Amino acid sequence: MDRKSVKVVVAGGFGTGKTTLVGAVSEIPPLTTEEVLTQASVGVDDVTGVEGKTRTTVALDFGRITISNDVVLYLFGTPGQDRFWFIWDELAQGAVGAVVLIDTRRLDSSFPAVDYFERRGIPFVAAVNRFFGECLYTEAEIRAALKLDDTVPLLWCDARDRESSKQALIGLVRHALARMPVAK
Repeated sequence: MDRKSVKVVVAGGFGTGKTTLVGAVSEIPPLTTEEVLTQASVGVDDVTGVEGKTRTTVALDFGRITISNDVVLYLFGTPGQDRFWFIWDELAQGAVGAVVLIDTRRLDSSFPAVDYFERRGIPFVAAVNRFFGECLYTEAEIRAALKLDDTVPLLWCDARDRESSKQALIGLVRHALARMPVAK
């Protein structure tokens, strides 16, 4: 059996559930670089909508999941704050694509991640994270707000749930494979 290793980025704004998703699906204990939010971040990190958040990723999250007998995904979760975006270029290098987590309570926090992958031509899926409850918006409303192209899959997930998160990752892999050039 020839097992394929695939690099995937899990991205999104501050507090959208990236660390939660990586931890929920990883078959190994995930590596996290979470630190306690301190007074130094007051006025720097916008905690509107996530006032109870006490920790934040400062470099990356890393996990692994086998999705079939021949495909293993290596997951790289990005930090969400703009002061750490310089790390995204390193994390995205060589990735087959990204899952961009969307928090519909704070859609504006998703714009930078969507823009990042669109500008670089990296395949991505937009995954609405419902771990804050039911989504009050339709698919059409979310697509319009994010200005998502019709070719970008919009999925629903719960970052806390292993199976739901796994389905989002499988959706990304399928989308990325469909965009690959056909070998002659």
